[in-house]
Amino acid sequence: MGPIYIMWLRQLKRYSRSRARMIGSLGQPLIFLLAFGFGFGHIYEKAGNGDYLQFLAPGVISMAVLFTAVFSGIELIWDRQFGFLKETLVAPVSRLNIMIGRTLGGATVAMLQGTIVLIISLLFGFRPDFQSILISLLFMFLIALLFTALGTALASQLNDMQSFPLIMNFLVMPLFFFSGAIFPLKGVTPILTIVASCNPLAYGVDGLRASFGGDSFYGMGMDFLVLGLFSAFFVALGSYLFSKIEI
Repeated sequence: MGPIYIMWLRQLKRYSRSRARMIGSLGQPLIFLLAFGFGFGHIYEKAGNGDYLQFLAPGVISMAVLFTAVFSGIELIWDRQFGFLKETLVAPVSRLNIMIGRTLGGATVAMLQGTIVLIISLLFGFRPDFQSILISLLFMFLIALLFTALGTALASQLNDMQSFPLIMNFLVMPLFFFSGAIFPLKGVTPILTIVASCNPLAYGVDGLRASFGGDSFYGMGMDFLVLGLFSAFFVALGSYLFSKIEI
């Protein structure tokens, strides 16, 4: 547990030292809350679906967790290019422990970022049911764990720091927009339903929305099961690919 704790703590220290990163990562969620939450709110209400902000906020929180988690992988490329990764890997510590520590640290950071967006959403008028707050935090952590592991898996195969953001944007934006974060999945075309069903983030958004007192499309039990299986798979995949890194 010692190496895992050290890597976890290192990730938290990196996050706490980068104030620009913390503030910058809040920009996109704020834009979505303002532009979509208040811009489309009256249209959503006229359609008979109630307050759009109550529907949108869980999706925006998931987005904050998603982006922070995935882009934590760029730190792996940074460490590799500047030699810090070599110093870590030559230590008498299992690579599995190093990867687990990095992943847990990145997931914790992403979860903290999501919590900050949750607090901002409350200031904007979001009124969730906090009776299931522990379940909400669990879903946030699973989303963070899954996509931190995904970011690490991809970063372990890349050497070019410039290519990582391009590849991740190509992957992350469809994941977000086809997750049901900004529009209800109920009543959409069959092709969108199929695409969303193959999207792990859709289950995270749906579970988080249900835990806050909203309607669930898949059912909270199914959300937890699918998200847990995806998380386990990508942690295992990330651990395998990380163990194959050559220094």
